[in-house]
Amino acid sequence: MTAVRHPVSGASASRVGARERVLAAAYELFSRRGTRDVGIDTIVRRSGVAKMSLYHHFHSKQDLVAAFLERRERLWTVEWLKSEVYRRARSPGKRLLAALDLLSDWFRSEEFDGCPFIKVLLEYPPGHPSRRAAAQHIANVREFLKELAADAGIRNPALFASTWQTMMKGAVVTACEGNLNAAREVKVAAGLYLRSCLPVGAH
Repeated sequence: MTAVRHPVSGASASRVGARERVLAAAYELFSRRGTRDVGIDTIVRRSGVAKMSLYHHFHSKQDLVAAFLERRERLWTVEWLKSEVYRRARSPGKRLLAALDLLSDWFRSEEFDGCPFIKVLLEYPPGHPSRRAAAQHIANVREFLKELAADAGIRNPALFASTWQTMMKGAVVTACEGNLNAAREVKVAAGLYLRSCLPVGAH
């Protein structure tokens, strides 16, 4: 299973409605180039949908960014990260480590384009709705890690999840710099941290 599937492409685009074509075009463009760098006219050209029709479905570019982030969460966080973590490992501790293995696989795939949640977070100033939306999607990933930590019996799962996600985000940024071994390198330190937090006898 791949990390991110662009929802509509090629010939299939002509068989779906205008809203889906717009969102599919925006998804691909925003994923690769960020949201600030992509204008509405570019999305119109890529989707083949009239600008009036685009604004009928998305009243503003901000609405389109929000829809993009929601789709990214469904495809990346829910359908890929969560499902693959549970498929690859049975124990909560091993599932936490599996998340890093998944990042390593993702970094080496043709679909790796960085983390749009982080990109959007950095593109907009504090208080901007798109920045708040990106922060919420990042928090949703952290909540998943918190659930795994709690299931593993870790005493302070919220603190653990925050630290674990910090390591994951650092690996993503490092991979964007060109070090595709970032997740493997982080996993060494993460494993030590995990063992120090697990209850006695749970190693």
